[in-house]
Amino acid sequence: MEIVGLDLEKVKTISSIKKEEDWIRDFRVDSFQKFEKMDNPSFGPKIDLDYSKIIYYKNDSRDEEIKNDWNNVLKPIVDDLDSVGVLSSEVHMGGMGVQYESEVIYHSMLKEIEEKKVIFTSIEVAMKKYPELVKKYFGTIVKNTENKFAALNGAVFSGGSFIYIPPNTKLDRPLQSYFRINSRNMGQFERTLIIVDDNSDLHYIEGCTAPSYSESSLHAAVVEIYVGKNSKCRYSTVQNWADNVYNLVTKRALVDENGTMEWIDGNIGSKVTMKYPCCILKGDYSKGTCITISVAGNGQIQDTGARMIHLGKHTISNILSKSIARNGGNATYRGKAFINSVATDSNANVKCDTLILDSSSKSDTIPVNACYNKTSHIEHEATVSKISEDNLFYMMSRGISRDRAMDLIILGFIEKFREELPMEYAVELNQLIKRNL
Repeated sequence: MEIVGLDLEKVKTISSIKKEEDWIRDFRVDSFQKFEKMDNPSFGPKIDLDYSKIIYYKNDSRDEEIKNDWNNVLKPIVDDLDSVGVLSSEVHMGGMGVQYESEVIYHSMLKEIEEKKVIFTSIEVAMKKYPELVKKYFGTIVKNTENKFAALNGAVFSGGSFIYIPPNTKLDRPLQSYFRINSRNMGQFERTLIIVDDNSDLHYIEGCTAPSYSESSLHAAVVEIYVGKNSKCRYSTVQNWADNVYNLVTKRALVDENGTMEWIDGNIGSKVTMKYPCCILKGDYSKGTCITISVAGNGQIQDTGARMIHLGKHTISNILSKSIARNGGNATYRGKAFINSVATDSNANVKCDTLILDSSSKSDTIPVNACYNKTSHIEHEATVSKISEDNLFYMMSRGISRDRAMDLIILGFIEKFREELPMEYAVELNQLIKRNL
């Protein structure tokens, strides 16, 4: 099944394929109508997409049922996923979901996590089995009026994860989702909704890849996260989309009293990335952190950063952005730290570091920092540097080759990001960085 191009009837067809309730179909229709009226973002890189050629829905599995055994998944799909390390990573996780093209095809979870009443499934299954819980949060943290691509996602979303962590629940292992685009001109529009109830803790890991084709593909996801009182959520992702993919993602978390939200966000691939994970620090004493790394090579634009919105008193946010530009790439930090007038005694810290590896590459830092009370503070630091020939000479004089010395300097530059990842992901990141430099 494949749907190419977009109009109202095709939006309704996607809803019909999924056998959705009226409220979901109505949300899709409303989102499509808003999408048609909205322009591309007025900031950032140029978005050059022919919406009539994009595949908005595709399902190659020929089976609607989500599998929990790899032996029941089509072998060509299993081989493709195994080639990028998906199967081998499962042993380290408490649960895993895999989306291939437009549908979640595989889901599993350890018995001890199921016994804690944790819900981890696809968004479609959650809408059918837990409709009242989904309705309470879906489309409230990221509305379909947010931007053109959030509206597009609302119209054609397919796949994505739903996670509910009950009160007073802590998981010893992360939960993981993996998203794979494997077709020319494919659009992937997963919708992820995560709810970490009071006094609970979750680490969620996301991976994304696609093979490279000459035609452009589109990834326009929406992620909504609610962090309850005294709870913590960490969302780690390393995307390695091919250099023909537009990666246009809206991610936002709402953090309640004394809650903590951590975004660990890596952007290695894609043609264009526009992604700015956001924390709305609603509750008093809530905290938000975003640590990002972006690598921009030939023909790539990484327009990334973070947004921290302080609404509660005594709130704290930290943004650490690491960017690498080489072979004519463009790595730009774009972010916002906003402290409301009622968010007294709050602090925001922004640090942006860029490493430019040649004279044809570029980097910009575009911050918006605003503090509207006299008892709060915002600090912003930005550095742009090149690899010093003196440092290279020093290392080479001790028997290290020039290439190896370059690798060590670059890996040292991103150390703060790597140390926040699970070991197996940190090793994978090292290999991705080396291949892309």
